[in-house]
Amino acid sequence: MDLKEEDILGADIGRHWYYRAKAAALRRAVGGLAPRRLLDVGAGSGFFSRHLLAESGAESALCVDIGYAADRDDSHAGKPVLYRRGCDATDCDLVLMMDVLEHVDDDSGLVRHYAERVPSGAHFLATVPAFRFLWSGHDVFLEHKRRYRLPEIEATMKKAGLEVVRGAYFFGAIFPLAAAVRLLQRGDARPRSGLARHSAPVDGALAALCALELPVFSINRLAGLSAFVLARKP
Repeated sequence: MDLKEEDILGADIGRHWYYRAKAAALRRAVGGLAPRRLLDVGAGSGFFSRHLLAESGAESALCVDIGYAADRDDSHAGKPVLYRRGCDATDCDLVLMMDVLEHVDDDSGLVRHYAERVPSGAHFLATVPAFRFLWSGHDVFLEHKRRYRLPEIEATMKKAGLEVVRGAYFFGAIFPLAAAVRLLQRGDARPRSGLARHSAPVDGALAALCALELPVFSINRLAGLSAFVLARKP
């Protein structure tokens, strides 16, 4: 996940409408898999893997991020969380790549690197920012290299040797408003975060709007701010 956004929100990250909605979409995306051991790549604080540990039957999480100063062991919801700068072969059965691939030059190479470290049958859940025409100073601020259409991120997973199970866009409910704002700002790519704290009523309204989208999330291949892809190692 984007460490700069974590720095902005700090301890409030779990209460912000965007991360609450994305965590709910993550649960929906991996529903039915019943993962036991999580590998969270580019994990930062491990927000999403810790969320799954608290809200599902997952038993442990291995959080990998080159930004960690040192390896350390922790726990969340009474379950072990290991923070590591890298990893060798592992028996993790669900790999999370939450807003990671847009930061690297060789996106399929990074997926392949971790696909070689997990057993056959392991699933990968990747999220990336959607649609190049939405490029703005927010992407520059977060040091993104690209945004994706759904077929593009699916092709990335396939190129890495994985089988795509399904893909969908999320944040479709707020897509028209966000697109209008981005288009009005076109040509102004000054680095600046598009993430902001809101009052409780506004935050609650945005979270509720995204929650209404969840029942049709899995079939939305039309539009959204984020693309979600679930894939499987053969």
